[in-house]
Amino acid sequence: MTRMVNCIKLGKEAEGLERPPYPGELGKRIFENVSKEAWQGWLQHQTMLLNEHRLSPVNPKDRKFLEEEMEKYFFSGGSANPPEFVTTHP
Repeated sequence: MTRMVNCIKLGKEAEGLERPPYPGELGKRIFENVSKEAWQGWLQHQTMLLNEHRLSPVNPKDRKFLEEEMEKYFFSGGSANPPEFVTTHP
């Protein structure tokens, strides 16, 4: 049976994640409140952040930045694109 959540990001009921996607309390909150669709949106946003800021997931400082952006993306009104970022698709 598919687990449904009231997705905080999409503002609707949608298919939930199969397991917490991140450790700790933040991962638990995401598991309980974020849909698979919204999580995929975060993964795309995170990839852009990694590329534009030249971050390394193995660097503790960079991981902390990504965690803060993840918190913003889902629970605090959104994570902004870097000022110099220009989208190439309509």
